Amino acid sequence: MFVRAVYATGDPALLDTAVRSLNSEGRDLLEERPGYRGAGVFADRELGKLLAVSWWESEEARRHSDEVMRERRGALLEPFAGTVAVANYEAAVVHQVRAPQQGGGLRITRMEFDPRDTDLVIDTFRATVVPRAESLPGLARATLLVDRERGRAMAGTLFVDRASLAASRGSVATVRHEASAKAHVEVVGLEEFEVVYADVRVE
Repeated sequence: MFVRAVYATGDPALLDTAVRSLNSEGRDLLEERPGYRGAGVFADRELGKLLAVSWWESEEARRHSDEVMRERRGALLEPFAGTVAVANYEAAVVHQVRAPQQGGGLRITRMEFDPRDTDLVIDTFRATVVPRAESLPGLARATLLVDRERGRAMAGTLFVDRASLAASRGSVATVRHEASAKAHVEVVGLEEFEVVYADVRVE
């Protein structure tokens, strides 16, 4: 599968307006597009950050959908978004343990690496991170999204509740250290979000 990630920042007091738009009109627009496989909306209400991720069965479906969403994105995110960044990824690993829940937690690790090491990054995540992560209480899904051309990735661990997310921090830090050394990646960002909505048809 292929993914488009929209990352917006703005006034925390206005974030709920954008969330409502994405969960209603935004979701309706996505579901009308061929090749749509699901979406997720994640929020940091304290700092004013919003991450919206849409999943597509092919690169072509993602590209065609962006022609429509590009025109509507600004209106959906108003008046919240002061900055908006869009990135495209390949969903290299999607390991689902149980269905995510509203109010759960998402941890994102942003990484950079030599593009020639992309397959090493994927293999390390699948062989090292997934087996260790799936034993964590409350884990719903572990994913790895990669940009092969630019040498960038987002690794996500999604938990059914915020308590499980918080309890996992120490264990995940150890795994992150080991995996980054094996895969020759540089960790350039670490963020946590509340799960507003998360539904992807993995199969």
